[in-house]
Amino acid sequence: MGKKLLLANDHVPGIQSLDVYSKHGGYAAVEKALKTMTPDALVEEVKTSGLRGRGGAGFPTGMKWSFLAKPEGVPRYLVCNADESEPGTFKDRYLMERIPHLLIEGMIVSSFALGANTSYIYIRGEYFYIVRILEKAIEEAYAAGYLGKNILGTGYDLDLYVHPGAGAYICGEETALIESLEGKRGNPRIKPPFPAVKGLYQCPTVVNNVETIAAVVPIVNMGGAEYAKIGIGRSTGTKLISASGHINKPGVYEIELGVPVEEFIYSEEYCGGIKNGKKLKAVVAGGSSVPILPGELILKTAQGEPRLMSYESLADGGFATGTMLGSGGFIVMDETSSIVKNLWNFTRFYHHESCGQCSPCREGTGWMEKILHRIMDGHGKQSDIDLLWDLQKNIEGKTICPLGDAAAWPVASAIRHFRAEFEAYVNNPGSIKEVRHYYSVNNLQPA
Repeated sequence: MGKKLLLANDHVPGIQSLDVYSKHGGYAAVEKALKTMTPDALVEEVKTSGLRGRGGAGFPTGMKWSFLAKPEGVPRYLVCNADESEPGTFKDRYLMERIPHLLIEGMIVSSFALGANTSYIYIRGEYFYIVRILEKAIEEAYAAGYLGKNILGTGYDLDLYVHPGAGAYICGEETALIESLEGKRGNPRIKPPFPAVKGLYQCPTVVNNVETIAAVVPIVNMGGAEYAKIGIGRSTGTKLISASGHINKPGVYEIELGVPVEEFIYSEEYCGGIKNGKKLKAVVAGGSSVPILPGELILKTAQGEPRLMSYESLADGGFATGTMLGSGGFIVMDETSSIVKNLWNFTRFYHHESCGQCSPCREGTGWMEKILHRIMDGHGKQSDIDLLWDLQKNIEGKTICPLGDAAAWPVASAIRHFRAEFEAYVNNPGSIKEVRHYYSVNNLQPA
């Protein structure tokens, strides 16, 4: 059984309340951090832990914190990115719903480390019921003296607010989130300047994912050096994985980084194997925006080494034979899955969610959706496959924010690893009746 740091108490009755959370060690990190540590010492502790951003990018958290500008007389802000909109990812929802005080405690400690006296949790609009859960937890924290003026008599002040978005995927990008939080349209900003210099209200700002901020709590409690002993190499600590698809036990799992992918898929401790005894066909390892890998490459690297659930192992071989851990949205597909239909569904999503600011993304995602629609509808040509390949190349790396890359990478990897399936759709389109049935059961309208 792997070590659990974040979900150790997720099934304790009443753990949503401050009283029960405190009885299980809750807010000990606040006591320790505010009473015995300096902000700089906290930043160093997070650096020592090796904690990397759990929202997808995997950037070292302590290093990101150290970039925060500290001009005199200018407020600093911490913003929690709870805009969990990546298809296949639902671990932040689980954490906020089950253990809201873990996030609140992480926000207090992290805000103290950054010198922020006002902080925000920007939450996805569709999670509105969780807003009430968080606000109740925040009220309890204020009443207990963990938020507000002169917290625990230390002289540190902090106000914490929950801000619901309006359901835009693009607002998961940190600068678009900041624009939305300011009351503007959620368009990503051109960088530089980076948020660490000019973020919310043009003041120094750090934006961290829910899981990242929650992980600060065990780091403070156990010490950065002890946390760094968990995991493997530069992938330290534990990671929440949202497991879905054709598996026997879908759900949220906390793993020690470095667990073999094969063990994660097939062991009873985690996913419990492929549903109905089917064969593994492919896996999207880190949410819809990362490259899809066929079964043989997700279980073993191109060199024949066992693939591990870590940042480095999943990325081994680059995009030619590897993928990314990303946000941990682990989608498993069995032998009955259609890669083309799955890709079309992803591409529809990215076309719909593009903010339209950059031409390659605005136009390219729409073209890719139309071409995939044509292939699925039985009217595709061999040249369409090459056109899709050219389109993704003209989107990747040519947009202000990473949504363009997120739309391009699934297309590139699907064609790279499953080109024969695209060709089969073109050469043997099958009955249009079957395709129309697919539209019908998915409540979609064919062109």
